[in-house]
Amino acid sequence: MIRLALWIIGSLVIAALAAWMISLPGTITLTVAGYTMQPRLGAAVFMLIVVAIVVIFIWAIVRRIISAPRAMARRGRERRREQGVEALGDAMIALQAGDPARARALARDAQARLPSNAAAKLLEARADLALGDMPAAREHYRALIASDKTALAALTGLYDQARAQQRPEAAMTFARKALALAPDSGWASEAVFDDLARRGQWAEAVAMVNAELAGSREARAAKRRRQAVIETARAREAETSAPLEALEHGLTALKLLPDFVPAALIAARIHINRGESRKAMSLLRRIWRATGHPDIAALYAHAQPGASAVDRLKRMGEIIDTPPQHRAAGMALARAAIDAYDWSLARNALARFKGPDATQGVASLMAEIEEGQNGDQGKAREWLARAVRAPRDPAWTADGMVSDEWEPVSPVTGRLDAFEWKVPMTATMATNARLGEGLPAQLPAQSALPLAPAQNPT
Repeated sequence: MIRLALWIIGSLVIAALAAWMISLPGTITLTVAGYTMQPRLGAAVFMLIVVAIVVIFIWAIVRRIISAPRAMARRGRERRREQGVEALGDAMIALQAGDPARARALARDAQARLPSNAAAKLLEARADLALGDMPAAREHYRALIASDKTALAALTGLYDQARAQQRPEAAMTFARKALALAPDSGWASEAVFDDLARRGQWAEAVAMVNAELAGSREARAAKRRRQAVIETARAREAETSAPLEALEHGLTALKLLPDFVPAALIAARIHINRGESRKAMSLLRRIWRATGHPDIAALYAHAQPGASAVDRLKRMGEIIDTPPQHRAAGMALARAAIDAYDWSLARNALARFKGPDATQGVASLMAEIEEGQNGDQGKAREWLARAVRAPRDPAWTADGMVSDEWEPVSPVTGRLDAFEWKVPMTATMATNARLGEGLPAQLPAQSALPLAPAQNPT
């Protein structure tokens, strides 16, 4: 309604101006080709405006005719561009849908319509890779490396291709080039870091982790854990050859993760081997209170080299309440009591845990108690038979592998910090448990000191 009113008012104003111009007094004499005209001033101005409008209209038509070929060419380019973009989108959809042959055909069509479009070239290389045409994919990617715009994407494709062809050295070459080109590239930094961890090049690995930027609380916690794991790996590697250096790495790991059991075990073993039993026992008491890990209790019992089984049992009483509050404490106390031939204490330590949900370790210890206290072979065999069917005890587990000792990387995938202390689903690697064995005066490096009996690989 407002627009209509404005249009009416504008029309009236224009009409009033035209009437005013026509009514202007005075005349103008025009002589053209022998003809003389004397229109009024307003009419002459109106005629001039009309002639100008006609000239402009005619010029617009002439210009349109002259520029028609150029406009048609421009329209053709726009149409080819639209078709190329559509083909590029369809190629991406086809590749994601699992049709690499159609994706490659569409990518080539898009590249023909968009010669300078790097995405079309990259998509064709991806389609070649999905089809298994490795030589063609390699050539496309190598051509894309020459451009700064597509170099990182090309190196990503070459890395994926090398991994698909089981060429780890070539894959790492491309990952390192990508990391040098783009230091903030996530996949490249992870690939290089995993390779360093797999090779045990801990100094370079920890340098990479130290250089990482961690903005959130979760990222900072993850960074500290990776640093602690690497420092523990360095301590584990140097425990025999350079114990002081290993102790420094272990204590650094404990500063980062105060309750990290593998680092505490290494540091405590080094203290014991150096005759610093008090420091070892203080550290182990703190870690035991925080984690209740059985390896901590086992090492605490042997913190005084050459101590008798009775002395070890007394020492276990310093950290384990009676009755024990959890299964790991009960098993540790029972193990020490069996070694000291204190059968009643061993039986009482397991009283709460020998019910229907008794684990393999509890059942095995009960078999030892029945045979050692009463010489009852029948009950001992019953407990051993029950151990075969009983749930497993927690162990160091990674990627389906079970180990008596913590390791920094998975032997299956090479992944850092893969081992977890948990109940394993399957057993594929185990070593004989050293139940009741006394430690020598000089502790061996990386001794696991397991409490539960060994479990045969399945």
